[in-house]
Amino acid sequence: MGSRGRILIVDDEANARAALAEILREEGYTTETAADGFKALGKLEEFTPDVVLTDLKMPGLDGIGLMEKAQESRTTATFVVMTAFGTISNAVEAVKKGAYNYLTKPLDFQVLEVVVERAVEQARLLQENSRLRQKLRERNAFGHVIASHPSMVKLLRLVEQVAPSRASVLIVGETGTGKELIAEMIHRGSPRAKAPLVRLNCAALSESLLESELFGHEKGAFTGAVGRREGRFEQASGGTLFLDEVSEIPLATQVKLLRFLQERSFERVGGNETLKVDVRIIAATNKDLRQRISEGHFREDLYYRLNVVTLEIPPLRQRATDIPELAAFFLGRYAEENGKRIEGFTDDALAALAAYAWPGNVRELENAVERAVVLCDSPRVERRHLPASLDVGGGEGTMPPIPGSTIYDLEKYAILRTLEACKGSTSKAATILGISPRKIQYKLHEYTSTVPGVRREGGEEGA
Repeated sequence: MGSRGRILIVDDEANARAALAEILREEGYTTETAADGFKALGKLEEFTPDVVLTDLKMPGLDGIGLMEKAQESRTTATFVVMTAFGTISNAVEAVKKGAYNYLTKPLDFQVLEVVVERAVEQARLLQENSRLRQKLRERNAFGHVIASHPSMVKLLRLVEQVAPSRASVLIVGETGTGKELIAEMIHRGSPRAKAPLVRLNCAALSESLLESELFGHEKGAFTGAVGRREGRFEQASGGTLFLDEVSEIPLATQVKLLRFLQERSFERVGGNETLKVDVRIIAATNKDLRQRISEGHFREDLYYRLNVVTLEIPPLRQRATDIPELAAFFLGRYAEENGKRIEGFTDDALAALAAYAWPGNVRELENAVERAVVLCDSPRVERRHLPASLDVGGGEGTMPPIPGSTIYDLEKYAILRTLEACKGSTSKAATILGISPRKIQYKLHEYTSTVPGVRREGGEEGA
């Protein structure tokens, strides 16, 4: 009979760890233990637990801090936190931040068994969802819509639902979020996939040229019109027309576009023949169309015709957990294009990527990684290879600015980052830093009042 599930037990009290491990092994679970949050992070990847059963109060990195860092690594493990009866509010806060459930100490072992069993079931559901998301990524337009963050998973589910229909779609998102890629996914997931997907940036052309590009023109319709030309509607016949920056279409042209959406017919510029084509419209904008309507720059009736279904793409800063996977994808692509063998990113480089706000979104990240690949002269991309604009300074996980930081700030940063890199081993961290393990323990307790995830009270580090 196989294991009922894999449980990682995290507690700074050695006796509590051993007792829990024995109880859960007797119930048929495979167990592993860790003495603190940093050690637990090191075991997440190698042990791949279904459930992490963690104490809330631990020195160095507490249960909530562990859970938040684990979520950044996109683990499918579920978290159950343990806390003393008098600090249930801390457990409730952990649940709000993503924990599956909580247990109060001293533990009721019957309750423990029920909660762990259900947490394993939840983990198996998350793992199945992860596999489904991977399949979806493999089927998407170019294979690089990274969608681990819940907001993007929800978006891709909508894309799957919307794609087979004939409905017009409005894609809303900041510059660089990937609106054109989502449009391509919709087209490829529709019955029109074998017909053309034709693109037009509505902001790139003057009013007269835009009208000609959309509807085509007859010979002599204007100076330079030396022959008849088909417009994008005719080119997209049977397929999809993607209108990017649709907010910039002039009002006169908006009237003609509205007529097409209502009647599926139009005339070429300078012509009298009424043409009918079967074209699906996907529009995109980085502007607030309702505001454009209130300002008199966009027709409300056209807005409702285009906005049958709205897809909102979140900015990259709102799905920061996708940054490492996106960066790795772009690194692989541009390393191959440039004939380089690059193993990945250093911790400092990844920290800088994660801390930056990315106003240019995925496009800006792609450009930053391409630049880094070109400049890279070492086995891994280092912080120095990334643009200087990523130096945000002062954020969590980023090097404090020099000058501008106290020795206390620099020492705290060095100790916490080294501990994290050493997976919680105070002896290894002490060797690297050239100080005693006892001093590291003392400093961890000293940082309690200013560092999330650190407490004053509690025992020494376990083995």
